[in-house]
Amino acid sequence: MKYSLLVGSVLAVMASGSAMANMDLAKAKNCMACHSVDTKIVGPAYKDVAKKYAGNKKAEDMLVQKVLKGGTGTWGAIPMPANAQVTEAEARTLVKWILNLK
Repeated sequence: MKYSLLVGSVLAVMASGSAMANMDLAKAKNCMACHSVDTKIVGPAYKDVAKKYAGNKKAEDMLVQKVLKGGTGTWGAIPMPANAQVTEAEARTLVKWILNLK
């Protein structure tokens, strides 16, 4: 029983560490200038993005391209600029994190 609690605690810490690492990546790549996890700033809240694309199997690839190339129209008239400072691997990491927010 104690072993199960210990393993569960370690897994929870590892998962939260990963979430913090992805938040740190979002901050480092200046994503948080226009987005936040919970509230709309210039762009949508990340939780709203996760909700909108929940269950959409094509969402990850599509959103990675939006992060890299930018886009307009999905969330209103304000365009999202291309992010040349973000690699495709970083964009995929960020998008996976966003889509898993609840």
